[in-house]
Amino acid sequence: MKQSLFALIFLSLINVVHGQSLNSAKLDQEILKIEPKVIEWRHDLHQNPELGNREFRTAEIIAKHLKSLGIDVRTEVAKTGVVGVLKGAKPGPVIALRADMDGLPVTERVNIPYASKIKSTYNGAETGVMHACGHDTHVAILMGVAEILAQNKKDLSGTVKFLFQPAEEGPPAGEEGGAELMVKEGALKNPDVDVVFGLHISAQLEVGKITYRPKGAMAAVSDLKITVKGKSSHGAAPYSSVDPIVTSAQIINSLQTIVSRNVNITENAAVVTIGSIHGGNRSNIIPEEVEMLGTVRTLSDRDTELVYRRIREITTNTAEAMGADVFIELPYSMTYPVTYNDPELTAQMLPSLERAAGKSNVILVPAKTGAEDFSFFAKEVPGLFFNIGGAPKGMKIEDTAPHHTPDFYVDDTGLKTGIKAFLNLVNDYSALHKK
Repeated sequence: MKQSLFALIFLSLINVVHGQSLNSAKLDQEILKIEPKVIEWRHDLHQNPELGNREFRTAEIIAKHLKSLGIDVRTEVAKTGVVGVLKGAKPGPVIALRADMDGLPVTERVNIPYASKIKSTYNGAETGVMHACGHDTHVAILMGVAEILAQNKKDLSGTVKFLFQPAEEGPPAGEEGGAELMVKEGALKNPDVDVVFGLHISAQLEVGKITYRPKGAMAAVSDLKITVKGKSSHGAAPYSSVDPIVTSAQIINSLQTIVSRNVNITENAAVVTIGSIHGGNRSNIIPEEVEMLGTVRTLSDRDTELVYRRIREITTNTAEAMGADVFIELPYSMTYPVTYNDPELTAQMLPSLERAAGKSNVILVPAKTGAEDFSFFAKEVPGLFFNIGGAPKGMKIEDTAPHHTPDFYVDDTGLKTGIKAFLNLVNDYSALHKK
């Protein structure tokens, strides 16, 4: 009820200041006009995907386009990232819009004219490369938004910063990358960003729909490495060993009690998963060492602290009880914070999303235990991250292919929802936060 009242008040304020902001009817016409170009860009990017920190062609296309619009451009941010700055004719806030650029080491098998045939090397092995998570659509959407805003610069209040980000899926081993590196290299500075918006297309959401969630929307994630060191022995004489395999089994089983017995799951979900375990090389030799790799996902800083502490306590005490030594690396090689949607900002901008898709098509959803490095931007300034639909109308969601798979597919008709949502967010936020 309070949220509905807030939305009505917000819309009233927008109507009052609307004459000082971009013209919505004009923007709608320009979206229809630019849609074919955005789809063409998307098809080209889809045919020519590039892995994280290697998005050279993609960055060149983006930079050339932004420069052609008269937008100030900075390249090679976080290796291959592109930052564009568009200053409106009127004073106002600095609004950042983000699109990720990288593809995945996946060989495409979708039967479409613009399917990827690109090959590359990943972790020392040849692989196909595919935009199997929709980042090609994100880039095309933001290129279209940049063009429309540049054409309406005289009516724009404030500054828009376009963040074209590499390596959202993670940089190559041994390299830095992604949103974290963009933040380190000052992408949110000069001019200082007041607010950041990001979107992600979803193959499991029908075209024309938007989903959102205030506060913790996607999980913090860290990887985990546990090394158990015991005493080797012949398999026929287990009593002569300190068995790291049995110890590891006890640890794995006990770790599962963290979510079921320690985390308050009425508030937030959490995940503790061991995805890899390796030790030994023969059936009749008890090895000296076992190595485990896992993932930890939480939806609040408090839960992160709790889960980390319990992992260390359970692992250390179980190994001690078994007579083994244990080494815990947490985080091991990567960590992302919670993707946190500022609740005040989310409530304030909800009418903007509803005007983009229709009120009945904007849906509040539960938090996800997937992760997004947009979280690094939203950790620095208030942020709002939402999903737009990419599943063809009428298609059963259970028949859609998951993200990160060879059969991943999203429909081109979903792109205009993203364009309109971004434009509404810029238009409405700048109208309410004039400086």
